[in-house]
Amino acid sequence: MRRVPASLSLSLSLNLSQREMAANAVTFGLGGFAIKNSATSSSKSRPFALPTSVPLSCTLVASAGIGANPEHRRLQPTHMAKVAKGSSGLVGDDEGVANELVYGTEYGRVDQIKACLYQALDGLNRGIFGVPSAKKSEIEGLVRQLESQNPTPNPTANLGKVGGCWKLVYSTITILGSKRTKLGLRDFINLGDFLQNIFVAQGKAVNVIKFNARGLNMLNGQLTIEASFRVASESRVDITYDKSTITPDQLMNVFRQNYDLLLGIFNPEGWLEITYVDDTMRIGRDDKGNVFILERSKEET
Repeated sequence: MRRVPASLSLSLSLNLSQREMAANAVTFGLGGFAIKNSATSSSKSRPFALPTSVPLSCTLVASAGIGANPEHRRLQPTHMAKVAKGSSGLVGDDEGVANELVYGTEYGRVDQIKACLYQALDGLNRGIFGVPSAKKSEIEGLVRQLESQNPTPNPTANLGKVGGCWKLVYSTITILGSKRTKLGLRDFINLGDFLQNIFVAQGKAVNVIKFNARGLNMLNGQLTIEASFRVASESRVDITYDKSTITPDQLMNVFRQNYDLLLGIFNPEGWLEITYVDDTMRIGRDDKGNVFILERSKEET
């Protein structure tokens, strides 16, 4: 009787052990999971959709977009795992143990990404007084997720979607340190809504920043900036500053000494790339590297 070398016996034992483990493998992906059947049942994998009661991880969705090129409009896999097919465990089995790649088909649906984005923006006061770097990266990742699924890739050819009133919910423009102190935005004056009304037919945009002056018997006022725009490309507009005013006069007196500083922060002149727009949300990036997230508003400026 021919003896089997110890090394070959050990190799066969390990191979069978690996097959048994692989036969019961379960893999998870962002968009769903596949259950691999044991050797005693079907060797085919059965895809399952995530139950609706299981929320999409906002952390996973945000991190999937970090490092992506914002110019890219194509989705790419967010998760890759090696998955073992089930087998009978017998040497020479035609099924064998094979590895295949399973990809998440998308980062997440637009409504899920938006929900994660609003969650990330909660309590940030539009980012105007600064955002921790980790939170800023999270928001950037979610923004790029939406940009990659932009339903309006040629927004300047569909300006009807851009027109109307919008409210700012986040911007990377910040007012920090001595600028915040000079403008009285620490204790004396509160910032209200930031609104933008776009008049497509006239090629005009009116930005309104609302203020509440606690030091003036809760006086309400606003900075109004009017600008003109013209289409520069399928997704970009060039913006020209026209004029600005602060009302009422009492509030103008408060800002008069630092009016140029205030206007320098909010002056929209330059160009704006419209990177995402649908019926309820718009995202843009300007020539200064700023990001703007706005939501559709029924309020008039």
